[in-house]
Amino acid sequence: MRNGELSHALMGGKLHVFRRERSSRWQCSTYLAGREHRISAKTDSLAQAKAFAEDWYLTLRGKVARGEVSAEKTFKEAAAAFEREYEIITEGQRSPAYVRGHKDRLRLHLNPFFGSMPLSQVTASAVQEYRIKRLSLPVKTKPKEAAEGEAAAKDKKKSKEPKEATRPARTTLHHELVTLRQVLKTAIRHGWLQHLPDLTAPYRTSGKIAHRAWFSPEEYQQLYKATRARAADKKNHRHKAAAQLHDYVLFMANTGLRPDEAARLQYRDVTIVDDEATSEQILEISVRGKRGVGFCKSTRGAVRPFERIRERNVNDRPTREELKQRKAEGGKASERKAAPPKPTDLLFPTRQTMLLNKVLADTGLKEDREGQARTAYSLRHTYICMRLMEGADIYQVAKNCRTSVEMIEKYYASHIKTRLDAAAINVRRRPVASDSEGEITP
Repeated sequence: MRNGELSHALMGGKLHVFRRERSSRWQCSTYLAGREHRISAKTDSLAQAKAFAEDWYLTLRGKVARGEVSAEKTFKEAAAAFEREYEIITEGQRSPAYVRGHKDRLRLHLNPFFGSMPLSQVTASAVQEYRIKRLSLPVKTKPKEAAEGEAAAKDKKKSKEPKEATRPARTTLHHELVTLRQVLKTAIRHGWLQHLPDLTAPYRTSGKIAHRAWFSPEEYQQLYKATRARAADKKNHRHKAAAQLHDYVLFMANTGLRPDEAARLQYRDVTIVDDEATSEQILEISVRGKRGVGFCKSTRGAVRPFERIRERNVNDRPTREELKQRKAEGGKASERKAAPPKPTDLLFPTRQTMLLNKVLADTGLKEDREGQARTAYSLRHTYICMRLMEGADIYQVAKNCRTSVEMIEKYYASHIKTRLDAAAINVRRRPVASDSEGEITP
């Protein structure tokens, strides 16, 4: 008995007949030509399984002697080659977190299932079995912290007990199959695999396209009025943080930046200019983010929030060199002098996530009507939707937001009612009249 298996050794320990704890069928395994071979005896009888195993083992040894069985690489070996190559080749192109995600998916899910399989056995059928196994797990339920109490909920979070495996989300399973495809492509490049198996999910059509969470004009007005009220409250001990959040909301909704792009933004990246096309003051922004270096032109609504941010984020902490100079001049070392921010200073040195979530929860705007959670990213979605509702050219919006027209058509323009031209839809070839009941008659 080993690891819940009942096992019998044959041929001097070179052949094993075993049965798993939850199965009634016997299986055979042996190690030949540099890898492990397994096959099911397809019988419940131990005597028949031993006879089958001996015949199978002798046949397999004959094939090895004739060169018909080669030392085929396993999935685990191909995964190790992928990990080694991917981190080196994509250095500087992919974030460390993205590379770590591939490694985690291999370690936690893919290698335990496919690891010992020869690459030729990673077929469409095996992938389907993996998909079924992952989707057969129980659905994750939200913890009832209110019923348990805050103390019990905290103790539960701190406990080191292993978490129960739950069904992955659709996107999580998609990412796992992307990692699987990358490993198999690595095997093809090395000549260990002849072709890529079909990894598409059967029985399913294209999923529904759900628009991304955004703020309608009325909801956006409700949001910035709430942040403005918090910023105007002088009694609030976090008055400066509330004022910074208010300007952050206005800045993001008038520029369309991604949250990670805004987090990298320095003062030297932003310039106030007089736009000749609109005769308005706008911001010209040099953006650094997931698409490399790009450029953005804001609306006029972003200028005043930027000016307030620049006035607020003064450098009131002297450097070591400034302290030494003040001591040499006989001044007080603890004296602080406000100075304008340096060109290399960040516009948003701290994250706005917690305070923004608090405002969204208080105003009832945390989720849209489809139940999608709103985040700082929703301000970018709001910017794109607002521009489309105002009739902006979709190609120019895509360029300004450093994305593609296809992405905007797929996730944004599909639910904007102003994108529908009633004159083009309600075309009449000849005059029509309506009777008293409202029925259209020629």
